[in-house]
Amino acid sequence: MNALQRMYRGETDFDFVGAAHKTLIVSGVLVVLSLLLVLVRPLNLSIDFTGGTVLVVSNEAAVSLEEVRTAMGDVGQAGARVQLTGDEGSGFIRIQTEALEAGPQDDLIIAVAAVASLSVNDVTVSAVGPTFGAEVTSRALQALLIFLIVVSVFISWRFEWKMAMAALAALFHDLIITGGIFAAFQFVVSPATVIAVLTIMGYSLYDTVVVFDKVNENVEEMHEKYIYSEIVNTSMNQVLMRSINTSLTSLLPVGSLLLIGSLAFGAQTLREFALALFIGIALGTYSSIFVAAPLLAMWKEREEDWVRTRKRVERRRLTGEKVEPARVAAVAVVEPSEIPEQAAADEPSAGSGTSGATPRPPKKRKKRR
Repeated sequence: MNALQRMYRGETDFDFVGAAHKTLIVSGVLVVLSLLLVLVRPLNLSIDFTGGTVLVVSNEAAVSLEEVRTAMGDVGQAGARVQLTGDEGSGFIRIQTEALEAGPQDDLIIAVAAVASLSVNDVTVSAVGPTFGAEVTSRALQALLIFLIVVSVFISWRFEWKMAMAALAALFHDLIITGGIFAAFQFVVSPATVIAVLTIMGYSLYDTVVVFDKVNENVEEMHEKYIYSEIVNTSMNQVLMRSINTSLTSLLPVGSLLLIGSLAFGAQTLREFALALFIGIALGTYSSIFVAAPLLAMWKEREEDWVRTRKRVERRRLTGEKVEPARVAAVAVVEPSEIPEQAAADEPSAGSGTSGATPRPPKKRKKRR
């Protein structure tokens, strides 16, 4: 039976919790790099957030970036953000400035049309005031905050608060790395991007809740026989193929939207929306498997109840007591030869027929007269 068939049947035994020391380090490095990127190269916010004026014109004359910047300097807009998109001779010139009055804006339109060798009617202008941009930013942050609060309350009520914290850690992991990617490549962050981010947060939570639900189900059946890390590994292996299938069926249409809708037809809004979705879905799948579940296991293992369970399980395995087999990741079992003499003397023998209890001496029978 090959690995793919075993994955479909939930019969794999990957040690996700054991690998957490490596995967969490990788995630931590990516989060730190993303934060540094956002600080060094701030997000390329659209004028919907910052307010300003955007001019877009066809670059049929294959104008260079230096020529456009020179033309901007001639009209007092040397600080304007200039971008050339598409192939030479068939792309576009995109210029973004701060909010302008009517006079300076008309001068800018004339300068852009002149450098592109087109008429002013060929220049597309979008203008947003700073007040409206600040309001959009405030509303987006409010939506994100309300979403996080509702999610935390729901998961705490449905499962427990530690699961809610692990799910939020995975969410922030996805958000920060997505922000780092957008900052690194200077992708435009628009209201469509915010909608996509809220969508991928919901997707990431769905995947995490599926895993946590399976963990809770297995805890009820395996609590006295296995430690929490083994139960998490078993649960992850059982839902692994479901998570992969869900991700693939989501990434394929989003990828088609990104490649065909935005790149082939040049739809800017579609590109911003699809790009955020594609990155977020991939990160959400990764975080639910390699961040949320391992963090939960490491946290729960420190609880007093699970510490006692670990000791009981290890004692039973050392004494040779048979335990019902389960598909769990292998754990290190100490050989009897490695036990100190005093500890070995304190443990009951394997043939005592008990699970750690001291056998009572047989009662003496009274002789009948």
